[in-house]
Amino acid sequence: MESAAQLDPPSTKAAAAVTLCGVCAFLELYCTQPLLPLLAHIFHASKTGVGMTVSAATLGVAIAAPVFGALTERLPRKRVIVFSILGVSLPTLLAATSTSLAQLIFWRFLQGIMVPGIIAVVVTYIGEEWPPERVALIMSFYVSGTALGGFIGRISAGILADHFSWRASFLALGIASLVGTAAVAAWLPNSRRRTPHNPSAVRAAFVVQVQQMFRSRRLVATFAVGFNVLFSLVGVFTWITFYLAVPPFSLSTTALSSLFFVYLIGLIVTPFAGYLITRIGLRAGIGGAISCAIAGVLLTLAHSLPIVILGLAALSSGVFIAQTASQSHLRVASPPEARVTAAGIYITCYYLGGTAAGVVPGAFWAWGKWPACVAFIVFMQLIALTIALLGWRTLSPVQSPAPSASSVI
Repeated sequence: MESAAQLDPPSTKAAAAVTLCGVCAFLELYCTQPLLPLLAHIFHASKTGVGMTVSAATLGVAIAAPVFGALTERLPRKRVIVFSILGVSLPTLLAATSTSLAQLIFWRFLQGIMVPGIIAVVVTYIGEEWPPERVALIMSFYVSGTALGGFIGRISAGILADHFSWRASFLALGIASLVGTAAVAAWLPNSRRRTPHNPSAVRAAFVVQVQQMFRSRRLVATFAVGFNVLFSLVGVFTWITFYLAVPPFSLSTTALSSLFFVYLIGLIVTPFAGYLITRIGLRAGIGGAISCAIAGVLLTLAHSLPIVILGLAALSSGVFIAQTASQSHLRVASPPEARVTAAGIYITCYYLGGTAAGVVPGAFWAWGKWPACVAFIVFMQLIALTIALLGWRTLSPVQSPAPSASSVI
């Protein structure tokens, strides 16, 4: 079969569709973060209870990622992508009809279940459809789309909830996703390259590869770092909303959603971080990244809003760099024939970290509010730093980091 490199590359519309896939994948995933204090008041629920609206979505992603990875090998790429975006849109619209917190959590879980159908398949699609010399460029469009989608989802949800209602937030995001579904269906070309596989052979190879992964100290350490990357980000940005919603800050829902402007730092930091890591090495990169994130978390203890925002910016920068380092190490440490399997396990661990972060810090909040949460998150970061420094000791030459398939948003 003729390779993608020998065919005419997809059009500009196809590149726009890939970017839109990134936006749609993360538009709703974290949209409840700025709404948590409001939802706790509306549903008369605990902070841990409303935190489940974040954890349910990330748990869905973690559970479904391996399933969609397998589907990628058996179904047409475009069909899976379009169906998945539609599958995210419908639970988003239905979430607006929720009359209880349990219903909202259920719809959030279904949203998360469908997200891997986008993020797991688009990355494969890009590698197959564009010539090798253009893959990094198109991948960067996709990664930028994921960051933009996460940002738009959070800030629009907060503004709409403040000026209209929380239901309006879900309606608007659901309609936006439906529009995105139509655009992707119209602009994204059908996949031109499919490699046939024997399902039994694929399953047998997958089992062997997974067993090998968990015998590798370097890979297990990388999976643990991936868990901590999203744990730190989701843990801070979920629980700090309760801290900033009361005196001395007393921020409104709109103001809380505006905090996510610091996520745009990722669009600037990630390329520079990739260049820096190739110069100083992966262990030094992860050490500096986690140290920066720890300093950022500690700054949020200040009773000055500008210092808190500076801390959030430092945390975000550290997390983006840590993600770049861990993804780069994943490529170095994984056998070439098992990189897809390794990436799937990493994504699952990554989103399990986000799931835990939406719930576990609640116990520390009940004990000592935000300072206790900060102490716990910093403790987790120190554990991840130790694991990385010990587990990454034997390294191959550093490869240039590629844009991350599971970008931090």
